[in-house]
Amino acid sequence: MKIGKLLYAEPTLNNDINFNRSVVLLVEENKLGTVGFILNKKTVYSTLDLVPELNQNFIIYNGGPVEKDNLYFIHNIPELINNSIKITDTLYWGGDFSSVVRLINEKKIDKSQIKFFLGYSGWNSNQLNEEIEEKAWIIDNANEIENLALNTKKNIWKNKLISLGGEYLIWSNSPENPQHN
Repeated sequence: MKIGKLLYAEPTLNNDINFNRSVVLLVEENKLGTVGFILNKKTVYSTLDLVPELNQNFIIYNGGPVEKDNLYFIHNIPELINNSIKITDTLYWGGDFSSVVRLINEKKIDKSQIKFFLGYSGWNSNQLNEEIEEKAWIIDNANEIENLALNTKKNIWKNKLISLGGEYLIWSNSPENPQHN
């Protein structure tokens, strides 16, 4: 079971527009495939741009290349958001969006409790396993998934490579576009 795991794109994925330097949280796995959200790539949009009934501004992240015109969210407050889907003991995704809007407007949900995404990352039934076998992803079983998932810092990928050390240290300091080297 991969639910609740983090995938870090191998540095060799630098030509992949969607997943270059990505950190993906896996949120669902079934016979059809696997679903995840890219945690570390902000979009140019905020919730005020896309959800006019909200009175607070939240960053929206690029969840992945699938269904990019749909808004998704993860959170750590299932007791407030009905129909949430459990990822880990402390992290959930989805739920009743009208409740989310109301709770944000009432200031009962803050930025440390929820994160929004446009689109998601999806793999067919065996596709992700094949990519993992091909060493396209580093799997992380970190205990602090919630902190990493709801983190708004962009350097999650770089910090993981630094912690791995060895050959990853060189990649952690390389420019995002190798032509800028």
